[in-house]
Amino acid sequence: MLGAASLLMFPALLFALFIGFPVAFAMIGVAFGFGYWAFGPSVIYQFIQKVDAMASNFVLAAVPLFVFMGAMLERAGIAERLFEAIHLWTRRLPGGLAIGTVLMCVVFAASSGVIGATETVVGLLTIPVMLKYKYDKSLISGVICAGGSLGTIIPPSIVVVLLGPVANVSIGDLMFGMLIPGLLLALLYILYILVLCVVWPDKGPRIPPSPDDPPFLEKVRISAIALWPPMLLIMAVLGSIMFGIAAPTEAAALGALGALLLSVVYGDFSLRVLNESLIKTLKITVMILTILMAGNMFAGVFIAGGGVQTTEKLIAAANLGPWLTLAVFLFICFLAGFILDWISILLIFIPVFVPIVKSMGFDPVWFCVLFLIIIQTSYLSPPMAPAIFYLRGIAPPEITINHMFLGVVPFITVQFVCLIIVAAFPQLVLWLPTVLLGFR
Repeated sequence: MLGAASLLMFPALLFALFIGFPVAFAMIGVAFGFGYWAFGPSVIYQFIQKVDAMASNFVLAAVPLFVFMGAMLERAGIAERLFEAIHLWTRRLPGGLAIGTVLMCVVFAASSGVIGATETVVGLLTIPVMLKYKYDKSLISGVICAGGSLGTIIPPSIVVVLLGPVANVSIGDLMFGMLIPGLLLALLYILYILVLCVVWPDKGPRIPPSPDDPPFLEKVRISAIALWPPMLLIMAVLGSIMFGIAAPTEAAALGALGALLLSVVYGDFSLRVLNESLIKTLKITVMILTILMAGNMFAGVFIAGGGVQTTEKLIAAANLGPWLTLAVFLFICFLAGFILDWISILLIFIPVFVPIVKSMGFDPVWFCVLFLIIIQTSYLSPPMAPAIFYLRGIAPPEITINHMFLGVVPFITVQFVCLIIVAAFPQLVLWLPTVLLGFR
């Protein structure tokens, strides 16, 4: 009876969110209410243990380091140089400015891992240029939102730093497992833009040749100068993990130090910039870790109350089969993206779904990457749609909310195509960790 009652925690949480409670306090309140009803005052000791476990989890130290790295990159002038270099090569293509924007998002996401920073910086740089050349406003919106949220599925990613401990999966395995699917998703974005602008050239006009276009060798020189800073950061973070030099937390520290040094090199460092970056880091980190602590409390009560076992029994009784069950789990996460942020989805569903997925014989790293692709769709799915909210903050008045909603729909479809490909070919996820980290 207790296990069945635990399932009521989910509708109770949704009700609390709908009436306006903040996510963290909603999860803590529901967990305390059900926990006190099921276990009495002893639930307080369980909560204390959860707080202590979080405080002693050194992996979570990577969160403020990644956030600080992204905050400093906003000030280092890297994005402007990267923007100019990439568009030198892509602007002659159909939809070339949009394609260059996706490529820029890939490099910037791999340098910072902070989604809001990527979308804001890239959007401020590319929107005026695409409007100048009369790009379709819905295409502009879709490209900025989809490309800016690639930091979810391209390492390093704050999402993965939180997902690893919650799913009890190695962060290193996840980072390398998500690399090929992340690049595949970016490639599918580019193919969609290219096909769209070939069929309807007015959506993304080619930029005509200009007499002052630099020669080939000059393009190479400009590109090399623009690319070395983000490549340096990528090697500092991913390379140190790849070659076994540093743990993920230590790699995040290297990335934060690299971003700080780059701001000094480019002459953008000052005490005011450092103070603003630290304040921003503090605010975002406190928000993330508070929600994470609340999610651990919620999941702890649900699991202790027999919720996972009850869910397994319901699935067995439904006789859906492993693949259909997996599809149902992912569809639930997709629907949750309409009303919940990614941290809430991760903390509510991953502790429940991962043990069941493992019991059905699926690889947990592969499932987590499928989950990341679904989380990617939640950034674009109204009404929550964080990517659209970021865009609204920087977009000029001529780009309306309707342009944004229409623009993200094709990219959500592309994400589902990527999900199907990765689900059909698990080695896209498992091959790289196997080769580089001895995953198997």
